[in-house]
Amino acid sequence: MKTKKEIEEKLEILTRAELKEGLSRLTDKNHILFKRMYSHENLDLPINTIVDNMNANKLDWAIQQVHRTLVK
Repeated sequence: MKTKKEIEEKLEILTRAELKEGLSRLTDKNHILFKRMYSHENLDLPINTIVDNMNANKLDWAIQQVHRTLVK
């Protein structure tokens, strides 16, 4: 049986992958906005690097924002 920490790590990996997939379907304009929100110190980073560097506690909100944008 997996530990709570192992499950949380797996969920984080899956969430990052889903976030990257959602972002890949958005426009460059959306990417710029995302970069301003989550990597304002370095807007030149690739979007996937920003997702990889994000604090885990910001992933839930970020994925909600991406999903809402995709639904529009």
